[in-house]
Order: sequence, then C-alpha cells, then structure tokens
Amino acid sequence: MTPTPTDISAVRDQGVLRIDWGDETVDLSFVYLRSQCECAHCVNEWTGERLLDPDTIPADITLEKMELVGSYALRIHWSDNHNTGLYTWQHLQELSQKS
Repeated sequence: MTPTPTDISAVRDQGVLRIDWGDETVDLSFVYLRSQCECAHCVNEWTGERLLDPDTIPADITLEKMELVGSYALRIHWSDNHNTGLYTWQHLQELSQKS
C-alpha cells in the first residue's frame, strides 16, 4: 500500500514541491515534476511514449496552485497553463525514491 503524504507544500523561492512522507521529507523540483506528468497530453495513452519534450519546459516554471483529488492524488496548476495531470501518491512516491 502506498503511503499518504503527511504534508505537501510548494517552496516557490526554491522551485520545489516539498513532500513529507512521515519518515522522510523529499524536495522535487518543479521542472522535474512537470516533466513527469502522465496525462494524455504528455504521454501517449496507448503506447506510453512520452509526448512532452522536457527541453520545452521553462526553467522558471512554477506551481501556481494545487488541489487534492479525492484521497489519492494532487492536481497541479503550472505556470505554463498545464493542469490536466494527476500526481497520485504512488507516482509521487516513485518520483521521491528516484530523487
């Protein structure tokens, strides 16, 4: 079972999303998080091929707003007007382990 974060905060002056998993706190950069979006605009839903070119993500991208989706995910509204991706706790946990 995937753990649920105990706290999530955007640290805009550092360009990171800080996630407290209870036993550890991880910072994920906004650029990295944006590049890992798994929505149908960013990943081909049939082939799994990444459609989003990470080089097109602005270096100064920021998180404008975030909201909980049920009890399993976070929707992030990015400064590039993208907001269709859901970052599930499982996906965020996987990204946290890679950082």
